[in-house]
This record gives sequence, structure tokens and C-alpha cells, in this order.
Amino acid sequence: MMDAMSDAQSQTPETPDHDTQPIEDRVNNRSQKPTSEAFKEFMGSNWAPAETPLVMPDTSAPFAAKRRAALSEKYRGERIVVPAGPLKVRSNDTDYRFRAHSAFAHLTGLGVDHEPDAVLVLEPVDPGTGDHGSDHEATLYFRPLAGRDSEEFYSNARTGEFWIGARPTLGQMQSRTGIRTSDLSGLEVAVTKNAGAVEIGGVRIRLLRGSDLDVEALVDTSRINTGVDLEVSDGLDAELAEFLSELRLVKDGWEIEELRGSVAATISGFEDIVKVLPAAAGHERGERIVEGAFFSRARLEGNDLGYDTIAASGNNATVLHWIRNNGAVRDGDLILVDAGVEADSLYTADITRTLPVNGTFTDVQRKVYQAVLDAADAAFEIVRPGIRFRQIHETAMRVLAERLYEWGLLPVTVEEALSPEGQQHRRWMPHGTSHHLGLDVHDCAQAKRELYLDGELKPGMVFTIEPGLYFKAEDLAVPEEYRGIGIRIEDDIRVTDEGAENLSAALPRTPEAIESWMADLQR
Repeated sequence: MMDAMSDAQSQTPETPDHDTQPIEDRVNNRSQKPTSEAFKEFMGSNWAPAETPLVMPDTSAPFAAKRRAALSEKYRGERIVVPAGPLKVRSNDTDYRFRAHSAFAHLTGLGVDHEPDAVLVLEPVDPGTGDHGSDHEATLYFRPLAGRDSEEFYSNARTGEFWIGARPTLGQMQSRTGIRTSDLSGLEVAVTKNAGAVEIGGVRIRLLRGSDLDVEALVDTSRINTGVDLEVSDGLDAELAEFLSELRLVKDGWEIEELRGSVAATISGFEDIVKVLPAAAGHERGERIVEGAFFSRARLEGNDLGYDTIAASGNNATVLHWIRNNGAVRDGDLILVDAGVEADSLYTADITRTLPVNGTFTDVQRKVYQAVLDAADAAFEIVRPGIRFRQIHETAMRVLAERLYEWGLLPVTVEEALSPEGQQHRRWMPHGTSHHLGLDVHDCAQAKRELYLDGELKPGMVFTIEPGLYFKAEDLAVPEEYRGIGIRIEDDIRVTDEGAENLSAALPRTPEAIESWMADLQR
């Protein structure tokens, strides 16, 4: 008490009033940052010149150029603005690892770490005079590496090389992507020059929204200042997001190879899971052991997880989006693992396997597993160009409804359950059977219904097939022997010219193959 009182009494009118410190500066109160001119002079001297080695074009560059050409053809005469997005705060002054918006990654070919706050601008030019004979010239605006003689080098914890390591120069980025580059300081002029209503000779701007609020504010202010209708503009921006999503429905050859790599790494991750299952069994947080094993593989062979891993043992497997992963793993239970490795290119796999913790299925577990496997196989068998995407789900649902009826669980006939007025079988299979896969685990999500759910399959499309059955422990509509069993089988499928390829077929799927595979890995 005395120390506190003495300290309070020591304050004098000359003591700075710390309450006047701007709140945005208070994050630095944990440290004592030198500000003397002597320090600045010393810190800015005697550094070796930054190495700026020549870089080769990324293998993604020609593919990304074709994607930009398709965008140019769609929006002739319009300025297209696609932000990568800023860093996102995780907690106070610490950020999440940066991941660019998927549309930005798709159009530039850039993957991990590139580039916070960057913006791709496609400027309209005379028809056929743009990049690669297109109607636009693309420029990538970003914050290049600061010189080692600059204050930013050592003082900026978000952008300074002293803190985060080297970043590319304008020239290096241009060499990698084949896109002209410019300092981010020139973005405002590039976005707003000659902008305005088309009917009075202005250039219309289309913006990918939902990525960078600062860029949105810049564009919206320009629209207000030039008399452009904001409601109409919002509709045009939505059309852009829709088109950029639809542009990813069919994967090119480079994308397919990236997905193959993600799938291969994910299969290795599942092998790691099987190896740690004995250690996880009986541990009060055994699901975390499983989750951690897969995460190590994702960081070793890729950039990160494509999404939060589901490691759900026992009744937790009946919780569709179980990502707490804090439950026990018990002998005799099944563990459902839904996981995917995201490559450095940001393309992700998405695979699910349901495994017997002790390596052997019980009779009832095997029966339910086989029903789900039969549904998955039936759905896969119909995949070929020209069928409707929705038919995959319909095919899987018929198999599951028939099995549920055979087991005496459906309160109505199969046909009644499958009718729009019925759907009783969905109590135990409530989710969709398929979704597109690529840069996002649920890729192409803004695509129009007629091109997605009602769309025809085309060669190069990649999606999942993932039927399941989930009998919750508290579900009194099923006999006790089924309760607490949740099973999903998920594979990544590529549409070929004549049919389909299961990209994840190397990961065992049948009960017999799973038991043999687990026994081999745990020897």
C-alpha cells in the first residue's frame, strides 16, 4: 500500500500524462523502442547489400495469364480490381500467417506469403493491344522490399526485413509472374483515374469485394465523387465475384498437378495418423494426438492445413463439423478423420477416412461402413462428362435410403423418403455428397446454381464424393447397437474425357484393406 501511495504522490505537473498517448501506439508499451538519431544512424549503416538474385518464371505463370485473358474477354472496357487482402490480426499485435484471397491467387499464380495488401489491376486498353493480345494490361501493385538503409528495414514489425525476412523486389515479382509491377503507393491513382459513369465517358470499375476494406473504401469514395450509383455498382461487383468463382470450375493441367501433390501429402498424413493411434487410444485428449500428427505432415510437405482437421472419435464422429478435437480415443470405437494438406500453391486436398481405433471393425461397424462405401462407389460409377452434378448426390442417397429401409430404420418406403416431400433418410445423412475442390476446400462457392448444382460435368472438374451415416448416441429412432457410430468416406475426384479418376484411390477404402493397411503400419 505504501509503495503505491508513494508512487502516486510522486507525480508532478511536469510528469507526462500517459492517458494522452494515442491508443494505436499503446501496443508498443511492452518494449522500449529507441528513437534517438544516433540509433537511427547506426542501424542504417554497415549492412551488406541485399541480395536480389534473378528468378525464373513460376510454372503457374502461363496458366494464370490465360485466366486473366478470360477475365479480360468477359469485361472489355472495364477496370478490374482484385485485392489480395491485408494481414489479419489473430490476437492484439500478432497476425495470422498471410493467405491471399483465392481469386487473387488464381489470377496471379502466387501462393503462400504473397503479398499482403497487394492489388491486381486490369486496365482496359484498345481491343487486342493488351497482354497476350487481350483487352487489358495487368499491373500488380504491392509493397516491395525496403532497403537496409531505410527505417522500415528495422522498425516495421509487419514489413521490415529485420523482422519478417526478405521480400521480393518489383523486378523479381515481375519475372516470376510475367505481370508488370508497381509500388503500392501508386495504387490510388491507378484505381481512380478517369473513373466514373460510362455514359459520360468514365471508366467503370469492377471490384472483388470482401477482401480488403481499404480498397473498397477507395473505390466507393471514387464512385461517390463521380456520381456512380452505388447500388448498381454493388451488383456489378457481385457479378465479378460470381464470374471469378465460375472461372475455377474447370481446372487446368497445372492445377490438377497441384491437387495431386496435395492428395499425396494428405495420404502420408493419414499414414502418420495410423502410426500414432496406439498412443492416442486411452488418452483423455487422444483426438489432439491424431490432429497433431496430421498437422505436422501438412507443415512439412505443404503450406498448412486446407481447413481445420476433424479428428472425431466415438460419438463425436456424429458431429459433422467437430473441430474441437479434445475427446478421448477409445479401443473399440471408430475415429473419423476429415483432413487435407494445403500446398504452397494454396490448392488443398479433402479426404475422409473412418478407422477402427484398434484396427478391426466390429460386425455392426463393418455393416454401416459397407453401406457408406457402396453409396460412394455407386456415385463414382456414374461420373462422366455431361451428367448433372446433382445426380451424384441423388445416386448416393438412393443407396443409403435402401440400406436404411433394409435395416428397418426408415419409417416410410424408399421412394417416399427420396421424394421432396419425404427426405426422412436425411436424419442420418444431412449434408451434401459433393462439393468442388481447389484453392478453397469448398471451391467455386459463388458460382451460379445452374453452373454448379444443376450444371453438367466437364473434363477437368474436381470435386469430392463423401457420403456418410451418423447415428448419434442420443438418437432413440435407431437400435442401441447403431448409436454412437459416425462414418464418412470421402475421396477427391477428377472428371476425365470419358469418365472419372479417383485422385485419392491410393488410400485404402474397403474394410479389409483398411484393416490390413493399419496392421502393416503399426508393426
